[in-house]
This record gives sequence, C-alpha cells and structure tokens, in this order.
Amino acid sequence: MKLICLSAARMAACCIPLCLASCAVMETPAPAGPARFQLLSQEQMTPAQRELANNIRSGPRAAVPGSAANSASLGSPFNVFLRSPELGDHLQKVGTYIRFKSTMGARLNEFAILITARQWNAQYEWHAHHRLALQAGLSPEVAAAVAAGQRPTGMKPDEEIVYNFCQELHTQKRVSDASYKAVVDQFGEQGVMDLIAVNGYYVLVAMVLNVDRTPIPNGGELPLKVLK
Repeated sequence: MKLICLSAARMAACCIPLCLASCAVMETPAPAGPARFQLLSQEQMTPAQRELANNIRSGPRAAVPGSAANSASLGSPFNVFLRSPELGDHLQKVGTYIRFKSTMGARLNEFAILITARQWNAQYEWHAHHRLALQAGLSPEVAAAVAAGQRPTGMKPDEEIVYNFCQELHTQKRVSDASYKAVVDQFGEQGVMDLIAVNGYYVLVAMVLNVDRTPIPNGGELPLKVLK
C-alpha cells in the first residue's frame, strides 16, 4: 500500500510541470510605477560614467536601430549600469560578446533571450528583443507561443534543442543528460557555455529592467501577459 501511494505521488509531481506548461493562464499585468533611475545627461555624469557611456556608444550596439545605446541619454539597462561604472563596463563587455560574437548565432541567441524575458515577465526586454528575433529569422508563431507560456510547435531542430535546454535551465535549475548532449552534439562545448551565458546575462538584464520599471517607449502597451 505504501509503495502504491509513493508511486502515485511521484506521478502527480511529474505531471504538475506538464500541466502548468500546457494550461498557462494569462492575466493583464498591473500598471507599473514610474521608472526609478533617472536618465542622465552627459552634463550630469561623472567622468567614470561618461567613459562607460562612450564605451557603450562606440561599440557594435550603436549600429542597431532603436538600441538604448543610441538615445541622447542612455536607456536601460545601460542607464542603471552607469550607477556602478566599473561593474557596468564589465557587464557591457559581456553583453557585447553575447550579442555579437556568440557561437549560437543571432536567431538562436535572440530566441534564448525571449525565453528568458518570458520567464521573468521582463516587458522591456521582450519589447527590445522581439523585433530582433524576428529580424534574425525566428518564426512569429514560435515567438507568440513563448509569449503565451506554451511550448511552440513548428520549431526548427536547432530551435527545439535550444528551447529544451533553456526551459529546463530556468524551470528545473539544471538540464537533463539528453538536453545537454543535444547542445554538445549540435554546437560543441563552447556552444553550451555560450547558451548558458545568454540565459544568465539576460536574467541579470531582466532584473535590472524590472527593478528600474523601465517603461515601454511612447507609452506603448505591455507585450507580455502575466502567467499564473
């Protein structure tokens, strides 16, 4: 009798994540308050902050239309990075590698960023990277499924590998042998590290944006519903 009860409990525990993934309930997010970190003009910056701002503006982000690096006052997350310039410079260098040098390539990199943004309800992160993901070749239907908290159908084989790895890493805090092997076989060990890095860095960015309450530009609608 005890063995039967234990087996039933284990089966129920295994089914809970599956049910949550397929039965996500979405609610309209409550309005956030105003941004917490004031945008800084060049005149308001310390010498160390100006140096960081110049490093960001002179990097590859400046060539991306609509980037927060292009605004007259640096937008977030860089606006928040300015509050700790030495740390901020290290972070923006990590971000530069992840965005522009990762072995994962733009489509899969942006896909991983969207998965991370969804996990953190990071509205501005999703807003900023959704268009980049589509420009890089991610299917709008795949992105829409992620936004809805559902497993996308019609993923390309390499997208499915990335999705499985990222979802397990975020939800289980580890990855299975099968998901790890799939990434190694497809992208090599450097690919594993680069995929971990894009998830980890954009968790940090999501934290920064959510603490700041970075608004969608021009009073735009929040792109993500809150999953319950």
